[in-house]
Amino acid sequence: MTLARHNSTVTVSYVGTLENGRIFHSTEEDGPLTFTIGANQVFSALEREVVGMRAGDVKNIVLAPEDAYGPRLAENVITLARSLFPADRVITAGQKLSIEFAGGISRVMLVTGVSETGVTLDGNHPLAGCKLTFALRLDTIGI
Repeated sequence: MTLARHNSTVTVSYVGTLENGRIFHSTEEDGPLTFTIGANQVFSALEREVVGMRAGDVKNIVLAPEDAYGPRLAENVITLARSLFPADRVITAGQKLSIEFAGGISRVMLVTGVSETGVTLDGNHPLAGCKLTFALRLDTIGI
């Protein structure tokens, strides 16, 4: 029976949960995930865990924050003057805004606070700082 290895194209099904048991994603909703091991299409730590598995194998994989979306970084949270936004624009906590920075770089950020004088934005990935558990099944291995 074939083992998953570097350059294998694999299809996996999984349920991803956080430490509190909350499901953050499941392939039941979107269908299985297909990726090539070593092509940097998923976390490298996840690729390493799939290497050596056979089609039909099931495994729980736990990824530390640094092996997934990284730690939450304070420097990714900024407060901008409210005057930088149009006066008639309604801005509320929980809203996502696309912010353009110097050099034409755009980034989608989450509004975490709004006052009369400022808008606080968080550019961290929503799963940054989280330990992720994948209840994973290797469905197929291609060559």
